[in-house]
Amino acid sequence: MTTLDLVPGLITTREEVAAAYGGSVYSGGIVPAPNSKKVFVYSDPAAGKKHGYTFDGWSEDDEFGPLYLYTGAGPDGDQEMVRGNKTLLDTLTNQRAVHLFASNGKVKGKKLVMQRYVGQVVLDAVQPYVERQAPGSDGAMRTVFVFRLRPAPGAQMDVTDTDVAQPATKNTQIELPKKPKPAKVPTQSGAKDKKTEQHATAQTTANIPGGPRTVLRREGQLCMAFEEYLTAAGHECKSFQITVQGEPGTLTPDLYDATDNVLYEAKGLPTRNNVRMAIGQLLDYQRHLDVPAGLRLAVLLPQEPTPDVQELLTSLKIALVTQAEDGGFAGFPLKPATA
Repeated sequence: MTTLDLVPGLITTREEVAAAYGGSVYSGGIVPAPNSKKVFVYSDPAAGKKHGYTFDGWSEDDEFGPLYLYTGAGPDGDQEMVRGNKTLLDTLTNQRAVHLFASNGKVKGKKLVMQRYVGQVVLDAVQPYVERQAPGSDGAMRTVFVFRLRPAPGAQMDVTDTDVAQPATKNTQIELPKKPKPAKVPTQSGAKDKKTEQHATAQTTANIPGGPRTVLRREGQLCMAFEEYLTAAGHECKSFQITVQGEPGTLTPDLYDATDNVLYEAKGLPTRNNVRMAIGQLLDYQRHLDVPAGLRLAVLLPQEPTPDVQELLTSLKIALVTQAEDGGFAGFPLKPATA
Protein backbone atom coordinates (compact mmCIF):
# COMPACT_ATOMS: atom_id res chain seq x y z
CA MET A 1 0.00 0.00 0.00
CA THR A 2 1.05 3.57 -0.67
CA THR A 3 1.44 6.17 2.08
CA LEU A 4 -1.16 8.86 2.65
CA ASP A 5 -1.11 10.92 5.84
CA LEU A 6 -4.62 11.99 6.81
CA VAL A 7 -4.10 15.64 7.68
CA PRO A 8 -7.23 17.82 7.87
CA GLY A 9 -7.50 19.90 4.70
CA LEU A 10 -5.78 17.27 2.55
CA ILE A 11 -7.14 17.18 -1.02
CA THR A 12 -7.17 13.64 -2.39
CA THR A 13 -9.35 11.07 -4.15
CA ARG A 14 -11.18 7.95 -3.08
CA GLU A 15 -8.74 5.97 -5.22
CA GLU A 16 -5.75 7.31 -3.30
CA VAL A 17 -7.43 6.62 0.05
CA ALA A 18 -8.23 3.04 -1.00
CA ALA A 19 -4.68 2.50 -2.24
CA ALA A 20 -3.28 3.63 1.11
CA TYR A 21 -5.76 2.07 3.54
CA GLY A 22 -7.91 -0.41 1.65
CA GLY A 23 -11.64 -0.43 1.09
CA SER A 24 -13.68 -0.14 -2.06
CA VAL A 25 -13.70 2.86 -4.37
CA TYR A 26 -17.27 2.36 -5.59
CA SER A 27 -19.22 1.07 -2.56
CA GLY A 28 -21.22 4.18 -1.68
CA GLY A 29 -20.62 6.86 0.90
CA ILE A 30 -19.74 4.59 3.85
CA VAL A 31 -16.63 2.58 3.09
CA PRO A 32 -15.14 0.06 5.54
CA ALA A 33 -11.43 -0.66 5.40
CA PRO A 34 -11.14 -3.70 7.69
CA ASN A 35 -7.40 -4.26 7.28
CA SER A 36 -6.60 -0.78 8.57
CA LYS A 37 -9.49 -0.78 11.08
CA LYS A 38 -11.02 2.34 9.57
CA VAL A 39 -14.33 3.47 8.13
CA PHE A 40 -14.37 6.28 5.57
CA VAL A 41 -17.44 8.49 5.24
CA TYR A 42 -17.77 10.52 2.04
CA SER A 43 -20.20 13.43 2.16
CA ASP A 44 -21.45 15.05 -1.05
CA PRO A 45 -24.57 17.14 -0.30
CA ALA A 46 -24.98 18.19 -3.95
CA ALA A 47 -25.10 14.60 -5.17
CA GLY A 48 -27.09 13.40 -2.18
CA LYS A 49 -29.81 15.97 -2.79
CA LYS A 50 -30.87 13.94 -5.82
CA HIS A 51 -31.78 11.12 -3.42
CA GLY A 52 -33.43 13.33 -0.81
CA TYR A 53 -30.29 13.65 1.31
CA THR A 54 -30.88 17.23 2.41
CA PHE A 55 -29.73 16.93 6.02
CA ASP A 56 -25.97 16.59 5.50
CA GLY A 57 -23.54 19.13 6.92
CA TRP A 58 -22.40 20.82 10.10
CA SER A 59 -25.41 21.64 12.23
CA GLU A 60 -25.79 24.12 15.07
CA ASP A 61 -23.67 23.31 18.10
CA ASP A 62 -25.54 21.82 21.04
CA GLU A 63 -24.55 21.32 24.67
CA PHE A 64 -22.03 18.66 23.61
CA GLY A 65 -20.34 20.76 20.92
CA PRO A 66 -20.13 20.61 17.11
CA LEU A 67 -22.39 18.18 15.27
CA TYR A 68 -22.21 16.90 11.69
CA LEU A 69 -25.27 15.22 10.19
CA TYR A 70 -24.82 12.49 7.61
CA THR A 71 -27.64 10.67 5.81
CA GLY A 72 -27.28 6.89 5.65
CA ALA A 73 -27.19 4.62 2.60
CA GLY A 74 -30.18 3.58 0.50
CA PRO A 75 -31.58 5.75 -2.35
CA ASP A 76 -35.15 4.37 -2.39
CA GLY A 77 -37.56 2.91 0.16
CA ASP A 78 -37.10 2.95 3.91
CA GLN A 79 -33.44 2.66 4.82
CA GLU A 80 -32.40 -0.39 6.82
CA MET A 81 -29.66 -0.81 9.40
CA VAL A 82 -27.62 -3.13 7.18
CA ARG A 83 -24.42 -2.97 5.15
CA GLY A 84 -22.90 0.54 5.23
CA ASN A 85 -25.37 1.86 7.79
CA LYS A 86 -24.62 -1.00 10.16
CA THR A 87 -20.90 -0.60 9.49
CA LEU A 88 -21.05 2.99 10.71
CA LEU A 89 -23.29 2.20 13.70
CA ASP A 90 -20.99 -0.64 14.79
CA THR A 91 -18.07 1.79 15.20
CA LEU A 92 -19.60 2.62 18.58
CA THR A 93 -18.19 -0.64 19.88
CA ASN A 94 -15.62 -2.10 17.49
CA GLN A 95 -13.03 0.67 17.90
CA ARG A 96 -12.75 1.36 14.17
CA ALA A 97 -11.77 4.98 13.50
CA VAL A 98 -14.18 7.01 11.36
CA HIS A 99 -12.74 9.55 8.91
CA LEU A 100 -14.92 12.17 7.25
CA PHE A 101 -14.37 13.52 3.73
CA ALA A 102 -16.32 16.19 1.84
CA SER A 103 -16.54 16.48 -1.94
CA ASN A 104 -14.26 19.19 -3.30
CA GLY A 105 -15.24 19.56 -6.94
CA LYS A 106 -14.32 17.54 -10.01
CA VAL A 107 -11.12 17.27 -11.96
CA LYS A 108 -11.51 19.44 -15.06
CA GLY A 109 -12.62 17.36 -18.02
CA LYS A 110 -13.12 14.23 -15.91
CA LYS A 111 -15.81 12.65 -13.73
CA LEU A 112 -13.30 12.18 -10.93
CA VAL A 113 -14.50 13.86 -7.72
CA MET A 114 -11.84 15.31 -5.44
CA GLN A 115 -12.18 14.79 -1.69
CA ARG A 116 -11.18 17.10 1.13
CA TYR A 117 -10.30 15.38 4.39
CA VAL A 118 -12.35 17.05 7.13
CA GLY A 119 -11.07 15.04 10.08
CA GLN A 120 -11.65 12.11 12.39
CA VAL A 121 -15.13 11.85 13.87
CA VAL A 122 -17.11 9.58 16.19
CA LEU A 123 -20.78 8.74 16.41
CA ASP A 124 -22.63 10.62 19.13
CA ALA A 125 -22.60 8.25 22.10
CA VAL A 126 -25.97 9.39 23.43
CA GLN A 127 -27.96 9.48 20.18
CA PRO A 128 -25.96 8.03 17.26
CA TYR A 129 -28.73 8.64 14.71
CA VAL A 130 -32.26 9.91 14.26
CA GLU A 131 -34.91 8.87 11.75
CA ARG A 132 -36.24 11.44 9.31
CA GLN A 133 -38.54 11.57 6.28
CA ALA A 134 -37.06 12.44 2.88
CA PRO A 135 -37.88 11.71 -0.76
CA GLY A 136 -35.97 8.94 -2.49
CA SER A 137 -34.58 9.14 -6.01
CA ASP A 138 -38.02 7.97 -7.17
CA GLY A 139 -39.71 10.91 -5.39
CA ALA A 140 -41.53 8.73 -2.85
CA MET A 141 -41.22 9.72 0.82
CA ARG A 142 -39.40 7.22 3.00
CA THR A 143 -37.57 6.91 6.32
CA VAL A 144 -33.85 7.64 6.35
CA PHE A 145 -31.19 7.39 9.04
CA VAL A 146 -29.42 10.66 9.81
CA PHE A 147 -26.21 9.83 11.66
CA ARG A 148 -24.93 12.30 14.26
CA LEU A 149 -21.15 12.68 14.01
CA ARG A 150 -18.92 14.66 16.34
CA PRO A 151 -15.21 15.52 16.20
CA ALA A 152 -13.16 12.75 17.78
CA PRO A 153 -11.63 13.81 21.11
CA GLY A 154 -8.49 15.81 20.39
CA ALA A 155 -9.04 15.81 16.63
CA GLN A 156 -8.43 18.85 14.46
CA MET A 157 -11.12 19.56 11.87
CA ASP A 158 -10.99 21.38 8.54
CA VAL A 159 -14.42 22.98 8.24
CA THR A 160 -15.40 25.45 5.51
CA ASP A 161 -18.58 27.35 4.68
CA THR A 162 -19.48 24.67 2.14
CA ASP A 163 -19.68 22.09 4.94
CA VAL A 164 -22.52 23.84 6.76
CA ALA A 165 -25.96 22.22 6.50
CA GLN A 166 -28.08 24.10 3.97
CA PRO A 167 -31.15 25.99 5.20
CA ALA A 168 -34.64 24.94 4.20
CA THR A 169 -36.10 26.82 1.23
CA LYS A 170 -39.65 26.75 2.58
CA ASN A 171 -41.78 25.87 5.60
CA THR A 172 -43.00 22.28 5.55
CA GLN A 173 -44.93 19.99 7.86
CA ILE A 174 -44.71 16.24 7.23
CA GLU A 175 -46.72 13.80 9.29
CA LEU A 176 -44.38 11.10 10.56
CA PRO A 177 -45.38 7.46 10.06
CA LYS A 178 -45.95 5.16 13.00
CA LYS A 179 -42.58 4.24 14.40
CA PRO A 180 -41.42 0.67 13.71
CA LYS A 181 -39.19 -1.14 16.16
CA PRO A 182 -36.00 0.96 16.24
CA ALA A 183 -32.71 -0.46 15.08
CA LYS A 184 -30.69 -1.82 17.97
CA VAL A 185 -27.96 0.55 19.09
CA PRO A 186 -24.78 -1.23 20.23
CA THR A 187 -24.19 -0.97 23.96
CA GLN A 188 -20.79 0.27 24.98
CA SER A 189 -19.34 -1.75 27.82
CA GLY A 190 -16.13 -2.01 29.74
CA ALA A 191 -13.48 0.70 29.88
CA LYS A 192 -12.63 0.86 26.19
CA ASP A 193 -12.71 4.54 25.32
CA LYS A 194 -12.11 5.50 21.71
CA LYS A 195 -8.91 7.34 21.01
CA THR A 196 -8.02 9.75 18.27
CA GLU A 197 -5.58 8.29 15.78
CA GLN A 198 -2.13 9.81 15.81
CA HIS A 199 -1.81 11.50 12.45
CA ALA A 200 -1.66 15.24 13.03
CA THR A 201 -3.80 15.39 16.15
CA ALA A 202 -3.44 15.16 19.89
CA GLN A 203 -4.49 11.88 21.49
CA THR A 204 -7.12 11.97 24.21
CA THR A 205 -9.70 9.56 25.54
CA ALA A 206 -13.41 9.91 24.95
CA ASN A 207 -15.68 10.82 27.84
CA ILE A 208 -18.88 8.89 27.13
CA PRO A 209 -21.79 10.70 28.82
CA GLY A 210 -23.69 7.77 30.31
CA GLY A 211 -26.05 10.03 32.23
CA PRO A 212 -27.52 11.79 29.18
CA ARG A 213 -27.82 8.43 27.38
CA THR A 214 -29.85 7.00 30.28
CA VAL A 215 -32.09 10.06 30.42
CA LEU A 216 -32.68 9.96 26.66
CA ARG A 217 -33.62 6.27 26.83
CA ARG A 218 -35.96 6.96 29.74
CA GLU A 219 -37.57 9.79 27.77
CA GLY A 220 -38.12 7.52 24.77
CA GLN A 221 -39.62 4.78 26.91
CA LEU A 222 -41.91 7.31 28.60
CA CYS A 223 -43.14 8.55 25.21
CA MET A 224 -43.78 5.03 23.94
CA ALA A 225 -45.66 4.04 27.10
CA PHE A 226 -47.85 7.13 26.95
CA GLU A 227 -48.57 6.68 23.23
CA GLU A 228 -49.66 3.09 23.92
CA TYR A 229 -51.82 4.37 26.79
CA LEU A 230 -53.46 6.98 24.54
CA THR A 231 -54.01 4.47 21.74
CA ALA A 232 -55.65 2.02 24.16
CA ALA A 233 -57.96 4.87 25.19
CA GLY A 234 -59.00 5.30 21.54
CA HIS A 235 -56.93 8.39 20.81
CA GLU A 236 -55.13 9.03 17.52
CA CYS A 237 -51.46 9.87 18.02
CA LYS A 238 -49.15 11.57 15.55
CA SER A 239 -45.90 13.47 15.27
CA PHE A 240 -44.45 15.79 12.68
CA GLN A 241 -41.23 16.75 10.95
CA ILE A 242 -41.10 20.52 10.48
CA THR A 243 -38.71 22.60 8.42
CA VAL A 244 -38.47 26.36 8.82
CA GLN A 245 -37.51 28.53 5.86
CA GLY A 246 -33.99 29.90 6.18
CA GLU A 247 -32.92 27.39 8.84
CA PRO A 248 -31.12 24.04 8.52
CA GLY A 249 -32.35 20.90 10.23
CA THR A 250 -35.82 19.91 11.37
CA LEU A 251 -38.13 20.32 14.35
CA THR A 252 -39.74 17.11 15.63
CA PRO A 253 -42.29 17.38 18.47
CA ASP A 254 -42.54 14.33 20.70
CA LEU A 255 -46.26 13.53 20.47
CA TYR A 256 -49.47 15.07 19.16
CA ASP A 257 -52.81 13.74 20.41
CA ALA A 258 -55.07 14.46 17.43
CA THR A 259 -58.18 13.35 19.32
CA ASP A 260 -57.83 15.97 22.08
CA ASN A 261 -55.70 18.43 20.05
CA VAL A 262 -52.87 18.36 22.60
CA LEU A 263 -49.15 18.67 21.90
CA TYR A 264 -46.90 16.85 24.41
CA GLU A 265 -43.20 17.28 25.09
CA ALA A 266 -41.56 14.59 27.22
CA LYS A 267 -38.51 14.81 29.45
CA GLY A 268 -36.70 11.97 31.20
CA LEU A 269 -36.16 13.91 34.45
CA PRO A 270 -38.54 16.30 36.27
CA THR A 271 -35.90 18.95 36.92
CA ARG A 272 -36.52 22.67 36.52
CA ASN A 273 -34.08 22.92 33.60
CA ASN A 274 -35.78 20.04 31.78
CA VAL A 275 -39.23 21.54 32.28
CA ARG A 276 -38.03 24.95 31.13
CA MET A 277 -36.59 23.34 28.01
CA ALA A 278 -39.90 21.55 27.37
CA ILE A 279 -41.79 24.83 27.74
CA GLY A 280 -39.55 26.53 25.20
CA GLN A 281 -39.90 23.67 22.74
CA LEU A 282 -43.69 23.62 23.03
CA LEU A 283 -43.99 27.37 22.49
CA ASP A 284 -41.73 27.11 19.44
CA TYR A 285 -43.44 24.08 17.91
CA GLN A 286 -46.97 25.48 18.23
CA ARG A 287 -46.03 28.45 16.03
CA HIS A 288 -45.23 26.15 13.12
CA LEU A 289 -47.89 23.45 13.43
CA ASP A 290 -50.85 23.43 11.07
CA VAL A 291 -53.44 21.81 13.36
CA PRO A 292 -57.00 22.76 14.38
CA ALA A 293 -57.48 25.91 16.44
CA GLY A 294 -57.44 25.53 20.21
CA LEU A 295 -54.22 23.51 20.46
CA ARG A 296 -53.28 22.77 24.07
CA LEU A 297 -49.77 22.19 25.39
CA ALA A 298 -48.63 19.63 27.95
CA VAL A 299 -45.38 18.45 29.51
CA LEU A 300 -44.97 14.70 30.06
CA LEU A 301 -42.71 13.64 32.97
CA PRO A 302 -41.85 10.39 34.80
CA GLN A 303 -42.86 11.96 38.13
CA GLU A 304 -44.02 15.29 39.53
CA PRO A 305 -41.57 18.21 39.63
CA THR A 306 -41.35 20.55 42.62
CA PRO A 307 -44.46 22.57 43.56
CA ASP A 308 -42.90 25.77 42.23
CA VAL A 309 -42.24 24.19 38.82
CA GLN A 310 -45.83 22.93 38.78
CA GLU A 311 -46.95 26.48 39.53
CA LEU A 312 -44.84 27.73 36.61
CA LEU A 313 -46.66 25.37 34.23
CA THR A 314 -50.04 26.38 35.64
CA SER A 315 -49.25 30.07 35.18
CA LEU A 316 -48.49 29.42 31.49
CA LYS A 317 -51.63 27.28 31.05
CA ILE A 318 -49.44 24.28 30.14
CA ALA A 319 -50.78 20.98 31.45
CA LEU A 320 -48.73 18.41 33.36
CA VAL A 321 -49.03 14.64 32.89
CA THR A 322 -46.92 12.24 34.94
CA GLN A 323 -46.46 8.48 34.95
CA ALA A 324 -48.25 6.70 37.80
CA GLU A 325 -47.02 3.61 39.65
CA ASP A 326 -50.03 1.60 38.46
CA GLY A 327 -49.03 2.08 34.82
CA GLY A 328 -51.47 4.90 34.21
CA PHE A 329 -50.82 8.61 33.79
CA ALA A 330 -51.85 11.24 36.33
CA GLY A 331 -53.26 14.40 34.79
CA PHE A 332 -54.85 12.58 31.84
CA PRO A 333 -57.37 13.29 30.52
CA LEU A 334 -56.53 16.97 30.68
CA LYS A 335 -58.84 19.23 32.61
CA PRO A 336 -60.97 21.60 30.50
CA ALA A 337 -59.10 24.79 29.57
CA THR A 338 -59.95 27.85 31.63
CA ALA A 339 -59.89 31.43 30.48
